[in-house]
Formats: sequence, C-alpha cells, structure tokens
Amino acid sequence: MDVTKAIETRRAFRSLDPAAIPDDLIRDLARHAQLAPSCDNKQPWRFVFVRDPERLKEMRAALTTNNDWVHAASMIVVVYSRKEDDCVIRDREYHQFDTGMAAAFLILRATELGLVAHPIAGFSPKKTREILGIPEEYQVIAWINVGLHSAAISPVLTPKQAGQEVERPPRKAFEEFASIDRYVGGSSSGIR
Repeated sequence: MDVTKAIETRRAFRSLDPAAIPDDLIRDLARHAQLAPSCDNKQPWRFVFVRDPERLKEMRAALTTNNDWVHAASMIVVVYSRKEDDCVIRDREYHQFDTGMAAAFLILRATELGLVAHPIAGFSPKKTREILGIPEEYQVIAWINVGLHSAAISPVLTPKQAGQEVERPPRKAFEEFASIDRYVGGSSSGIR
C-alpha cells in the first residue's frame, strides 16, 4: 500500500474485533512513529502501548461518556509529551505538533497493516496518568484505540456513531480550510 492508499483507507471505525498484538507489531508501529519529523530532531513523543487485558479494563475508568466501544480495543496507545522535550521558539511550543505527526505516522502504518487505529480525546488525562504511572509534567494528548474492523456494527454506539460506521463523515470543502497566497477571512476561507 502506498501513502495515498493508506490515507484514503484510514477510517476512525468504532466497531472493533480482536487483533493479535505481538511485540513485533508494537515495535513496528513505534519504529514508524519514530521516523516522523520534529523540530531540531528532538523527537518529543512518548507512547505507552497498553495490551494486557487487565490493564485495558483499568483504562475504562478514564473514559468519558459514549466511548464504551473502546472496551473492544485490543490495544490502546497512549500518546503524551511535554514542552521541555521540544523546541520552544518565543511563544510557539512544538511538542504537540511534532507528537501529532508521530501519531499520524503510527496510525497510517497501522492502517497499512490492516488495523483500525482510532484516536480519541474522550478520556481523563489525570486518570490516564494515574493508571499508567505517567509523571504529572507530561501532557496526555490522545489515545489511539487499535483493533480489527468489525463487519457488525457495535451495539454500544450512538445512532450518530453507527451512521459513521457505514459512511465516512463529510470532509470540509477546500475553501473552508485553505486559501492560496494569502489569508482570506470569514467563516470560510475561499480562493480569490
């Protein structure tokens, strides 16, 4: 699969079937994340790959509402970083941007391997740090929930979530998020 195919194939499915998560898979995902660019090559990203069934059950305490589907994940990748481990240039803190790129590389590699890698923000960072022993100075940015795509829609999904399993949610038009050569204000950018 080429990069374009991985990008077009990637979906944030919530209906998951179990997937085997051997050490080699974890190391492969980490290696691909590690290849992401970062400011001055500081590589600020950190990951905890949670696959132990008992630890996955503990992680449920950190979820917010409408995320019961995560219980079917075979692995949760907790993504975190801290400002001190990356460039800070005046008021620009790069750690979140760089960590986001590494997470995207991980997600695309998982997609290439036939897995669903669904990132979420619906969790308590504080509880996540407590469960996993992540020091307070780190910012827990995301969870990436990993499994196989299930053909059956999970019964715990809301109607909106179930609909998104069938059809990819719409993407914004170019004019709503981009412009060429200069900023175009308003609620949609537009090309002029």
